[in-house]
Order: sequence, then C-alpha cells, then structure tokens
Amino acid sequence: MSDSLHKAGRLLVNGVELQADVSGALLWPARRLAVVADLHFEKATAFAARGQLLPPYDTAATLDKLEAVISRHRVERVICLGDSFHDDDAVGRLDPRQAARLKALVARREWIWIAGNHDPTPPADWGGLVAEDYCEGALTFRHEAEPAARGGEVSGHFHPKAAVVLRGRRITAPCFVTDGRRLVLPAFGAFTGGLNVLDPAISGLFKKGFQATLLGRRGLFAFPRQALV
Repeated sequence: MSDSLHKAGRLLVNGVELQADVSGALLWPARRLAVVADLHFEKATAFAARGQLLPPYDTAATLDKLEAVISRHRVERVICLGDSFHDDDAVGRLDPRQAARLKALVARREWIWIAGNHDPTPPADWGGLVAEDYCEGALTFRHEAEPAARGGEVSGHFHPKAAVVLRGRRITAPCFVTDGRRLVLPAFGAFTGGLNVLDPAISGLFKKGFQATLLGRRGLFAFPRQALV
C-alpha cells in the first residue's frame, strides 16, 4: 500500500490510533485486534425461504474475507459488532463446512460477539464472549450508535456508504464514518446493502461534520462531508 493510501486508512477515535482496512474491517494494531460489523451470515438462505432466491454463497464469501484479514494482520482478538448472523435460525442453516470454518476461527483466538437486532442471542455454545456492548481502553463497542453516547463509541448497524463525483463519474462505495469522537463501520458481509451517510439516521450522529473513508478496489479514499453527494 502506498503511503497516501495508508494515511487515508488512519483513524483517530477518542485518542486511539486505529487503521481502516480495505476489506471493511477495523484494526487496532497495538492490541492485535480486528473489529467487523454486520456479517449477516446466511442472509441468502433467509431470503430464499421467503421466495427471493439469491446465490447461497454469502457465508463462504464472508468467511473467505474474514480469514484473509485475520491472517494478513496476524489478528489475535476479534470483535463482531452484532448482526453476525442474519437471524436467530441462521446457525441451523449453516453448511457444516462453513460452520467448521467459523468454529475454528473462534477457537483459535479471543472472540467477542456483540448482540445485534438481527441476532439478539448469538450462539453462546460456539465459544467467545457474548455481550450487549464491550469496553476496552478509551473505546466502547456496540451494535447501534447511541446519540447521547460519550466519546469513543465504535458501532455498525447502518451499513454506511458514500458517493462522490470524480471526473464526471459518480462513485459509490461502503465507508467508515468518523468525527474523531465516534466511528461507524461499513458492513463486512456479502450481500449487504447500504445507507448513504447523508441520510439523517447517520449524519445526525455527527452534528459538526465527519470524514468518510471509502473502500476502493485498490485502497482507501478519505473525503470530508462537504465533498459527498
């Protein structure tokens, strides 16, 4: 990664130095920690049960990406910020091969499942800690941002994306959103849609403006709020 792209991924939240990864994961290098939001395992099979057929490969694709991040950055600890499973029945729909992959990941490192609105009861018998939120150092990790939260909140839920116009072309991509006080992560899972950061549900959390760090094919690109469309 070039120095300019590396700088685009540097995030300072409540005084903590973090690194955005082009995969959509958040890294806390000093603590060998990776944070991912909204994996939505087995979303495709949930839609298929309702008659909307999607290729049933989302879980495998998400696990491919997660394994790559953990290996590339030698991650020892993982926090999943809720909605790791698309619903409370998702575990039962997991292909045994994908279930074995996920269980192996959890067994080999410290793992924290944050409860989300889609998966209010993550599988406690899979190992790892299950929590409503989790505090470490100057940061608090939870599924959905609380407007009145103190500085240091890191969350997911909204699947933020942002759009810019470059050389006459509109480019839209998932993104990290931060004002230095709080941070919202993009969805990490495959087949996850997104909400534009200018929607009041997201922009209303950042009254004094924010920076969006977009996930590009070859790197990360940071833009201030006023540059977004």
